[in-house]
Amino acid sequence: MDLTSANLQALFRAYNTAFQRGFGSLGTDGALFEQFCTTVPSTTAVEVYPFLKSLPRLREWIGERVVHSLEGGEFSIKNRKFELTEGISRDAIDDDSYGLYAPVFEEFGRSSREHPNELAVETLVANPKCYDGAALFGNHVVLNDKGKEANVSNDMGGAGAAWYVMDLTRVIKPVVFQKRRAYHFRALTDLNSDSVFNTDKFKFGVDARVSAGPGLWQLIVRSKEPFNADTYAAARARLQELKGDHGRPLALRHSHTMVPNGHEGAALRVLNNAQAANGATNEWAGTSKLILNPWLPGAA
Repeated sequence: MDLTSANLQALFRAYNTAFQRGFGSLGTDGALFEQFCTTVPSTTAVEVYPFLKSLPRLREWIGERVVHSLEGGEFSIKNRKFELTEGISRDAIDDDSYGLYAPVFEEFGRSSREHPNELAVETLVANPKCYDGAALFGNHVVLNDKGKEANVSNDMGGAGAAWYVMDLTRVIKPVVFQKRRAYHFRALTDLNSDSVFNTDKFKFGVDARVSAGPGLWQLIVRSKEPFNADTYAAARARLQELKGDHGRPLALRHSHTMVPNGHEGAALRVLNNAQAANGATNEWAGTSKLILNPWLPGAA
């Protein structure tokens, strides 16, 4: 290939087409994170999230309005930068072997589409502090019906691979995915640039500014116990019984169960089979939707 500006631009367009093809190749699986994450557009380096201390509910209007102030001014999520770059030698383009790299950039697109899924699971595994200053999974302080502090937990314990029961019917989700700059494929193909002059390589890559962090802990319960009907029932009950301050019901609905690949069989038996192993009716069949998340860590 003649290394003219027009030919190099055509090469970039071809690689960008491969990138976009890879980005779209996962279909709905690529948007796995969207099921349990609130996607928030970001306009600055660090976003501060004024989450409500409890999920809002209407009250009977007697006297003046009760103004609920947004709290959590100290809770923020900092954007992070990510990149993936490939250098292609000038000789490879001179010798017309540039077509060999198209699958590489198609994989770049697939990796970019998967990346939010990876970040969302990274948040669950890291168990960071959320807006109330406590770890996402663990003890949280609420006010009981007598106005006194009480501890409640959204962690069922255990020592195995983690799985989760969630209420994903709300606008706000258990995890926040923050997007400052979307995944963008770019190229450095100027023959007169210092980089190309010094390395004799053209560079192609993708970059983004994104991040993820905890959302509302009330909407998710973690268990590291073996997945079976009993542990499922216990985690489900814990989620649905969580209350807000002053003992106010949150009316949580257990809509989804998320498991790693290693729990797929057990989860399918509990959630899909009409009968239990002993032939009795399986009362948990169809009680929540299964999310099989391959990014979740399996057994150690």
